[in-house]
Amino acid sequence: MSSPRSASVLAPVRPAEPPRVRQQAGHAWLRRKIGENVTAYGLLSIALVVFAVFSWYPVVRGVLLSFQQVDFVNPPTWVGLDNFVRLVHDPLFGVAWRNTLLFTGLALVLGFAVPFVTAVLLNEMRHARAYFRLLVYLPVMLPPVVTALLWRWFYDPGTGLFNSALHAVGLPGSHWIDSPDTAMLSLVLVSTWANMGSTTLIYLAALQTIPGELYEAAELDGAGIFRRLRHVTVPQTRFVLLVLLLLQIVATMQVFTEPYVMTGGGPDDSTVTVLLLLYRYAFVYNDFGTASAMSLLLFAALAVFSAAYVRLTRKSD
Repeated sequence: MSSPRSASVLAPVRPAEPPRVRQQAGHAWLRRKIGENVTAYGLLSIALVVFAVFSWYPVVRGVLLSFQQVDFVNPPTWVGLDNFVRLVHDPLFGVAWRNTLLFTGLALVLGFAVPFVTAVLLNEMRHARAYFRLLVYLPVMLPPVVTALLWRWFYDPGTGLFNSALHAVGLPGSHWIDSPDTAMLSLVLVSTWANMGSTTLIYLAALQTIPGELYEAAELDGAGIFRRLRHVTVPQTRFVLLVLLLLQIVATMQVFTEPYVMTGGGPDDSTVTVLLLLYRYAFVYNDFGTASAMSLLLFAALAVFSAAYVRLTRKSD
């Protein structure tokens, strides 16, 4: 039996590769890497071009239009801050901002709390969970205009579903969207019903990431459902709550479909919002410069609020 040393001595020695072979292998590796990078940067450049054309260019163009008198018939003329001055002196300017802030406040009371409570209830369910998830998400699959028209029929003061139900139990009906006192709240109910499905599922996903040991420890300490909600559920989902709060404020400040389809801004301009007034300037008054100025003001307000919100929440963390 030969020893390992003798076997290693008798093993054939692999000849070293010539420098030319090593050089060719290096060139092949370099060509392969260059080809991969060219493909990657080529695909990235296509995405950047598409994003620039359809996202950045409209933003820059909108900023320029806000300082011009534009009707897309005559050549645009530079007017400086005249569009902003015209906006400030418009009586509906303050009304639109007040109505938009009112809608946002009411939407936070309903649209922020209701999806979270619904998600908590769905998370506690043990049977037919998938069915109720589908039921909650179903309104999101309806087109917004269809949802608005459907609820407009619900709110009809004559043969609408809600007044018919009230009359059936002996209660007086309401004017709903035909009264300045209830029109805005009625629109908030529509928006909450139509958009809560996505938010509820996000909350539900966040709830399911909470370790069950935390709830078990809280139950052993004698914590009830409300104490578990306060000391376990809310702290564990705090990041999701803060992010969705910001997104909801930004979204509700841009409300348009509900007042446009259901009330047209009435009654008595009680549901005129910022975007609805912007739409009137652009497509009713044919004044695209002032409409762009309105959009720039809304963009600036949301940008300042978002920056302040992120800064404050970061400090609290």
